[in-house]
Amino acid sequence: MKNTYGLHETLDLHEIAAFKTICMTKSATMRGLVSDEDLRQLLEQDVQLSTRQLQELDALLANVNA
Repeated sequence: MKNTYGLHETLDLHEIAAFKTICMTKSATMRGLVSDEDLRQLLEQDVQLSTRQLQELDALLANVNA
């Protein structure tokens, strides 16, 4: 069943997804550049969490009535 979102809600979802993608890309890039193991682990956790969140956002966007 498709959810009915308003245009502003759809645009908000796209904006959140774009921002989250940028943050995940930065964390993934920095993960390979840092020498501190604790920081590297935090960046890895952020990448994993962001990946799951983007999948959830993608599922929400897939249900948008365009």
